[in-house]
Amino acid sequence: MENKQNPTVLILGASGTIGSQLVKDLKDQPVNIRITSRKQNEVEQLCSEGKDCKFLDLDDPQTFALALAGVDRVFLLTGYTVGMLTQSKTLVDAAKKAGVSHIVHVGVFAEWDTTDAHFAWHQMIEKYIEASGIAWTHLHPNMFMEALTGAYLPKNLTFTAYWKDRRVGYIAASDIAAVAAKVLIDGPRRHASKDYWLSVESHSGKEIAQLMSEVTGLEIKCEEKGLEEFKELIEAWIANGADSWYASANIEFVKQMLDGRMSYMSMVQNDIPYILGRPAKTVREYLAENKEVLVASANRK
Repeated sequence: MENKQNPTVLILGASGTIGSQLVKDLKDQPVNIRITSRKQNEVEQLCSEGKDCKFLDLDDPQTFALALAGVDRVFLLTGYTVGMLTQSKTLVDAAKKAGVSHIVHVGVFAEWDTTDAHFAWHQMIEKYIEASGIAWTHLHPNMFMEALTGAYLPKNLTFTAYWKDRRVGYIAASDIAAVAAKVLIDGPRRHASKDYWLSVESHSGKEIAQLMSEVTGLEIKCEEKGLEEFKELIEAWIANGADSWYASANIEFVKQMLDGRMSYMSMVQNDIPYILGRPAKTVREYLAENKEVLVASANRK
C-alpha cells in the first residue's frame, strides 16, 4: 500500500543487475517504489501483483509523463548504447516538468577530461542533469566485479586480461545498489551535489587469476592479451547483438588503458564506508560467492 507521506522513487532498469538489487534493498524502507517496463503485458502482470508499475519506453518520450507523475526521486540507469544521450536528456526534461526533486545517476569512473567516447557520454548526461536545476547525486563505479563471472569468466583454467599487465579497480554491483538505496532513502538534503566514487580494490590480471585459484582450489593462470585480441572479442559482441557504437568505444578504452591515458582506472577511491558505515565487498568475497560458476567455467575448454 502506497504511503503518501513517503517519497515515491522511480527505478529505471529494475529488471537489471543493479536495478533488481535496488528494488530489494528499498523494500520495507520509507519510500514508495515505482518500476517501469516497456512491455504492456509485464506492466499489467506487475500491477496485478500489487506493484506500482508504469509503462515507459525510453525511446518514446510520450510515455514519460504518466510514469513520472507523482514521482519525487529518480534512479537513472540507461542501457549501454549511444541512445543513452537522447534517452537521458528527454527523461531529465520530463522529470523537471513533473516536479522531480532528486536524480541519482549511475555514471563512470573517469577524469573530467576523458576522451573515451562512452565515458564522455555519461559525463555529458551528468552535466545536463546538473544544468536542469534538479538536485543530483552521481555514482561513479569502476569495473564491475560481475565482469569476472560474465564476459571475462576463466576458461580452460585460464583468465584472460585484455589490458596486459595494467591494474584496474573493482566494485560489486550489490554495493552500487546499496549506495543508491541509501541515497534515495536519505534524499537530497544529505546527498545533493555529491559525487560518490566506487573503486574498492585494484588488481592486475595475474592477481585476479591468483585470487580465482585460491578460491576455487584450481590452478588458474593469466593470459595477458592486448588490443588486437580485444578487437576480436568486440566483433563477437557486435555479432551477438551488442550496440556497435558502445561496443566499439570499448576498443578506445583498452587502447587508452595500454598507453597510460586511463591509468586512473587503477585507483582505489572508496566512499562506501562513509555512506553505508560498513566495508565494501572485496573481490575475494565476490569470487567466493560465485565459486561454483568459476569452477564450472574454468574447467571448460
